Amino acid sequence: MRTALFDYALPTGLIAQHPRARGTSRLLTLDRATGAVAHRRFAELPDLLRPGDLLVRNDVRVRRTRLYGRDERDRLVEIFLLRPADDERRRWVALAKPGRRAKAGRTIQFDAGLAATILAVDEEARRVVDFDRPITDGLLEEIGHVPLPPYIRRPPGAPDEAEDRERYQTVYAREPLAVAAPTAGLHFTDETLASLAGRGVEIADLTLAVGAGTFKPVTVEEVERHRLEAEEVFVSAGTIAAIRTARAEQRRVVAVGTTVTRALEAWIRRPPEDRGDVRFSTDLFITPGFEFRAVDALLTNFHLPRSTLLMLVCAFAGRENVLAAYGEAVRREYLFYSYGDAMLVS
Repeated sequence: MRTALFDYALPTGLIAQHPRARGTSRLLTLDRATGAVAHRRFAELPDLLRPGDLLVRNDVRVRRTRLYGRDERDRLVEIFLLRPADDERRRWVALAKPGRRAKAGRTIQFDAGLAATILAVDEEARRVVDFDRPITDGLLEEIGHVPLPPYIRRPPGAPDEAEDRERYQTVYAREPLAVAAPTAGLHFTDETLASLAGRGVEIADLTLAVGAGTFKPVTVEEVERHRLEAEEVFVSAGTIAAIRTARAEQRRVVAVGTTVTRALEAWIRRPPEDRGDVRFSTDLFITPGFEFRAVDALLTNFHLPRSTLLMLVCAFAGRENVLAAYGEAVRREYLFYSYGDAMLVS
């Protein structure tokens, strides 16, 4: 399968640079059986779902994992923390920008008196960074920056904008484990969630620790040669029971985002467990031809060309349907990517 099959043209002016007020985005609906498209507002979502639907969310919280420091020549260096490399949280796997200022052996100074040494650089330009003290969640809240994706343009090293600190996080975020937001959830307000519940829509949560690998560009010509990095998933016994009951009663499971879709489709393929919470890691890569067993409808944002996220949506709704819907969204000037508008596929 050629990666070029998942390309499309997008004017740069349609890449959302700032969030709208939460819950006010546009919502494109796509019927995956017919390819029919309609244009709505996100506030109409409760009217578009059915009583008895089970809405599953990713309750992960985004860490402020972007650190700005200075090298030995007082030049700005960005260190993007991916995951701890030891139990003490002193050594981390990270990315660096520009990489030439973060070579092995270099020392970098950060705010709050924090210092670090670059221990190693691997073939994918990931660094092992050794800090002089543990990187706690409290320290990240103090000196870390919101890890916005690169297509949202902000001055390097500048203080975070207040809107980013508030809006690049879902209203139901709990577990601080992610380096990127599950963006389909950014649209929800407490009022929308209450309206859904009042309509008889059941809501359940799981946690997928969104890593940078989810957004890694597909640079190979053949889709099958791309590999996703594994991400950690937690599904509570209560959520498992809710999903099993909904499926037994032939009620729809509606996934909020591609992260929830991947988590549910990976979970349902595991050996059945009688009771208890489930923790596992998954590198499931969903492309056209995939058999969906857990998800019946998908709420998602508009994704980058040639991305694994776009491939997942194409697998769910059909490549031709999705690319035609994207073309319609471009013509009607929907906003794209993390701070952009939403799409409901059912």
